[in-house]
Amino acid sequence: MSQKKRKNGTKVWIAILVFLVIGAGGVLGYKIIKDKENAETSVEEGQDNERIIAVIEEKKVQIFQGNERPIAVMIDNHKDAWPQAGLQKAYMVYEIIVEGGETRLMALFKGSEVEKIGPVRSARHYFIDYAMENDAIYAHFGESPQAKSDLKKFSIDEINGIVEDGTTFRRVKDKLAPHNAVTSTAKLIESAKNKRYKMTSNQESVLNYVTEEVKLEEGQEATTVTIPHSQLQTVKYVYDTENKVYARYARGKAQIDWDNNEPVTTKNIILTFCDNYTLTDPENKGRQGLKNIGTFDGYYITNGKAIKIKCIKEAREQQTIYQDLEGNEIKINDGNTFVNICPIDSNVTIEGDTRDVP
Repeated sequence: MSQKKRKNGTKVWIAILVFLVIGAGGVLGYKIIKDKENAETSVEEGQDNERIIAVIEEKKVQIFQGNERPIAVMIDNHKDAWPQAGLQKAYMVYEIIVEGGETRLMALFKGSEVEKIGPVRSARHYFIDYAMENDAIYAHFGESPQAKSDLKKFSIDEINGIVEDGTTFRRVKDKLAPHNAVTSTAKLIESAKNKRYKMTSNQESVLNYVTEEVKLEEGQEATTVTIPHSQLQTVKYVYDTENKVYARYARGKAQIDWDNNEPVTTKNIILTFCDNYTLTDPENKGRQGLKNIGTFDGYYITNGKAIKIKCIKEAREQQTIYQDLEGNEIKINDGNTFVNICPIDSNVTIEGDTRDVP
């Protein structure tokens, strides 16, 4: 082969090598650039995911979330028991008449730490219905004969202060017995675990909570709501337009928290009209029964407005359904709720812009 051909061949191979080197470099450079872009995109996507998760969390109902099983606690509502502790941290509170024209409260807690709850008082059998429909562990300090029978009949997961006084429950010195037994969510959970009760629940809330603000624009004005449960016990709610909650009063006295003296307020009020009656009781204490199975008239009240509703409970253990007059399940604002169950002939008044304070 001539020297000229060898030189030409060498030049060709050099050119090929240079091309390959340049090509490899380009591929490597492209890969580096793409890897960087992918990494940056990954970071951006991660940040976007965090933002999306934050938005989703923000849109979740806050008052009722998670699968922790609720705990229902019977709260004394005698005037000597005031003020009470823990009501403001309950997601729902039921108020129903008991003997002597008094009412008793049942406060429901879920996923919250409450250091002081009380004063805790004895069970009444119709409160068990509302503990069942919330799939709640039922805490009380003693019980009526009817409640004792129903606790066994329905196999209720209960925590009884008569049995656990001094452990789950304690007596305080700034109130007199029987109005001085208190507990905490931590103590109640500890007791429930020791009893091997199930601690989680997949049951949906009784109330149809929504995250968008419910304004009841077609409803009547409701800045003051007065509910006479009996000649002895009248409850009044007064709307706070700035904070969009109702302050609670009983027998003309503002309800406050036992420890911090903050007012007891509620976002929602549900009113149900169904009659109570006096039981034929060997103890002759005037204990009450409640005609709460069926369809009953009521009101849903929130944000300074009220609408008429139907309250439907088909069986003691079944959840109450709250519907508007067109038959649609009502939407409930994300916030705590007081459910007042009062006699059909109760002279309830719902008023507009009144300025009086009870």
